[in-house]
Amino acid sequence: MGQLKDQISQEIITAMKAKDKIRLNVLRYLKKLFIENDTSNKPIEEMDIVISYAKKIKESLSMFPEGSDQFNEVLAEVKILDEYLPKALTEEEVVALINDIKANHAAPNLGVIMKELSPQIKGRFDGKLATDLIKKALS
Repeated sequence: MGQLKDQISQEIITAMKAKDKIRLNVLRYLKKLFIENDTSNKPIEEMDIVISYAKKIKESLSMFPEGSDQFNEVLAEVKILDEYLPKALTEEEVVALINDIKANHAAPNLGVIMKELSPQIKGRFDGKLATDLIKKALS
């Protein structure tokens, strides 16, 4: 059993006692995803589960009008999930990573840099934006 799953289980109890319904729903769903992963043929890292779930939730924000009850509820869920995600990287930090990778290759290209950069930024920075930054660094 993973550390993150244990932590989530403990926090479910805390959220139940606090009667924090939104937090409780997010944590219970996360725990369900962890359990499904544990019984999966190809289990993935717990952090990857959180990253994937957070991405889906963030994407669903666009389905609701800004300021509506649903929008605010989804936004609250995003904030709860952010607590479990690795610290986000700034654009400057990603540019520095790109430049380091570029310096270590004789003939750097988008594929080479992205292959090395992806694991370092996973869940911490937008992949499309990273691609644009790489293109800019190579031009």
